[in-house]
Amino acid sequence: MMDVALGWSAGFEAFVGRLAGRFPRVESRRRMVSYVRGLLGEVGRKNGWTLAEAAGDAGPEGMQRLLDFYPWDTDGLRDDVRDVVVECLGDVRQGVLVVDEAGFLKKGTKSAGVARRYSGTAGRIENSRIGVFLAYASPVGRALIDRELYLPGGWTGDRERCRAAGMGDEVVFAAKPALAQQMIERAVGAGVVCGQVTADEAYAQDTKFRLWLEARDIPHVVAVPKSAAVVAMDLTGPRVHRVIADLPAAAWRRLSCGDGARGPRVSDWAATEIRPLRRPGWGRWLPARRGIADPSDLAYCICFGPADTPAEELVRVAGGRWAIEECFQVTKNETVLDRCQVRGYRVWYRHITLSVAAAAFLVIVRDTAHKRGQTKWNSPI
Repeated sequence: MMDVALGWSAGFEAFVGRLAGRFPRVESRRRMVSYVRGLLGEVGRKNGWTLAEAAGDAGPEGMQRLLDFYPWDTDGLRDDVRDVVVECLGDVRQGVLVVDEAGFLKKGTKSAGVARRYSGTAGRIENSRIGVFLAYASPVGRALIDRELYLPGGWTGDRERCRAAGMGDEVVFAAKPALAQQMIERAVGAGVVCGQVTADEAYAQDTKFRLWLEARDIPHVVAVPKSAAVVAMDLTGPRVHRVIADLPAAAWRRLSCGDGARGPRVSDWAATEIRPLRRPGWGRWLPARRGIADPSDLAYCICFGPADTPAEELVRVAGGRWAIEECFQVTKNETVLDRCQVRGYRVWYRHITLSVAAAAFLVIVRDTAHKRGQTKWNSPI
């Protein structure tokens, strides 16, 4: 056990050492190490005060300076974390980029991006902020690799309010699908190895988002509502639920979209080709999932990829969309993704990036433990 602990400690030093170049001053580098170590530690309620106490400080001022005062490259750190994750989990064929959003409850009206909206976390209309995230998932594991703060028009249309929250005039309104595009473009431009992109209805019902992916030859499996219209093979434009309703009973097959906490996630699936006008070598499909216990429980996807893509692969990627929910659960429970006591625009990005970095180290620890045949482990720090 002592050897394992020493290995984890050495791994942590190597990990934060890889990030150190983004912090030009020794004070900020040391604070970063203490901050990430605190996020990974066993402190009960992690905030500026408790992280400072864990680091041996008398007050939270040092941690606050890390987030709000010291100069360091936040986006460069994001890129370093992404590279570490992909090196650990990368799979050129089965790797998947997953887009989704997470809500952050926040009181008051001055925190960057805060607005009154329905919060799934609270289960009611509440003050909250929304972050759009990109995760990388493969058979080896999954982790968050990018993030953007969504700013409603009520914010970007009030420049004085934006300046008060630390936003420059270059920060303008961007819809959530546009933020997702930015993150996917960064990942693809950085050479992230993956086979598919997947997203839920909030992004895929935006036709421009799907066309943007197609224009860049990025294969994708994205969820759409039953009211979404498609171009059928006869060049008509029916709703997706009508297309699926017309399929024969023999079109349905029982398939697993991957393993869950209780074993394989099995449902009935059917798929049909759509949009006959296409480039040679590429295909487009409309798959649907039907619940076994409740056949009225139907969900739909629109897919684009190489023409020889098997239906089993489309089903696997559709099931992979839930990987990002597991990432949210880990980062919220382990590295306080959603409990940052920050208001400013830049400070939000800095805390979230450090939280994602800490969670990436957990991914490395789990992967190392798995390769060494260790099935049980405790907190690495």
